[in-house]
Amino acid sequence: MINRNEGPRRRLLTRATWPETQRFAEILRKETVGGILLLLAAGVALVWANSPAAQSYHALSELAVGPQSWHLRLSLSAWAADGLLAIFFFVVGVELKREFVAGDLRDPARAALPIAAAVGGMLAPAGIFVGLNLWLGHPENLDGWAVPIATDIAFALAVLAVISTHLPTALRTFLLTLAVVDDLLAIIVIACFYTDHLNPAALALAVIPGGLFVAAVQRGVRHWWLLLPLAAATWALVHASGIHATVAGVLLGFGVPVLGKHASAEAFEHALRPLSAGVAVPVFAFFAAGVSVGGWPGLVDAITHPVTAGVLLGLVFGKAIGVFSTTFLLARFTGAELDEGLGWLDVAGVALLAGIGFTVSLLIGELAFGAGTAAGADAKIGVLAGSVIAGMLAALVLLSRNAAYRRIHERETADDDGDGVPDIYQP
Repeated sequence: MINRNEGPRRRLLTRATWPETQRFAEILRKETVGGILLLLAAGVALVWANSPAAQSYHALSELAVGPQSWHLRLSLSAWAADGLLAIFFFVVGVELKREFVAGDLRDPARAALPIAAAVGGMLAPAGIFVGLNLWLGHPENLDGWAVPIATDIAFALAVLAVISTHLPTALRTFLLTLAVVDDLLAIIVIACFYTDHLNPAALALAVIPGGLFVAAVQRGVRHWWLLLPLAAATWALVHASGIHATVAGVLLGFGVPVLGKHASAEAFEHALRPLSAGVAVPVFAFFAAGVSVGGWPGLVDAITHPVTAGVLLGLVFGKAIGVFSTTFLLARFTGAELDEGLGWLDVAGVALLAGIGFTVSLLIGELAFGAGTAAGADAKIGVLAGSVIAGMLAALVLLSRNAAYRRIHERETADDDGDGVPDIYQP
């Protein structure tokens, strides 16, 4: 029997659920929410991989899906690393272009310190990893030199957002600029150093759909039914070329216009950030963080392995030393200055916060050592432990700075005589 009210009720349900969908998307755009989801996904993976049901976790990670005829029959963990992370890197690419065209990186004088900090924060951790493994007599581990160079922009900003109630806004700008340049350097490293083989024909073919995608968005086209197939074709051909497929996401993000009549960078980022923060990154973390450590004795033993120790020390000490010392030396000998209101203790907190590697570090660890290898497991343990320790140390420093700024704010706004004018402005 036909229900005549079914159509109106369905339309009413659609109208009722769309605002809820929008509210949910807004929640996922919050920096703190993305960081929490990332932590939860990694925590679930660690618990599952070290439980009696660990075999089911590994079976799920290795489950292969996709068309074999297109050479895209990949495991779920590979789809997460190669496919879903391309969405994350597309958002990163859009953000990078926006910063270079209309953001803080547009002004070389203002961007000099965080750019130098990002370079120092790359060189020092790599030097620690390489030096430690050579000193311990393990040159076979040197492929992992880039594991501790990355800063997880989403995770680091989430930690800062939780802590910061009175910290100066310039601190977030410094961290954001540093992390954006850090991401760019990590992308270059992935493209240049972690490409095992190159298929020039596939790479050349990728230019066709990629070029059409860029031409479309440059002319103001926003039809998903057109842009999504072009992006997917570009991704598939870059994947077939041997270059890590996430690079396709960055390059497509670079093609989105930031200024002008057809500027759409903000719209793309606004639309895709919930998918990136709420799905792509947590799912990748779920499949990448699930390493069996063998309980507390196994964890203690793993920490002493050269790969684990190199990654952990690189993230906790290398990042902090590289970021802080490069910033300080550049300011000392070139006349470059921190933004007004920032102190060197603030920079020290950000330098520690930059040691949260997580997403990109886990990805580079898989590229360097391969999934399922002993060295790959050691790299994961180093990334997880190093990121947690760096985040905790950064929180201690930044909480103390936040308390100091809060006291300053309270003094500046105090009105003990009740006349409505802060005492600091009284004659």
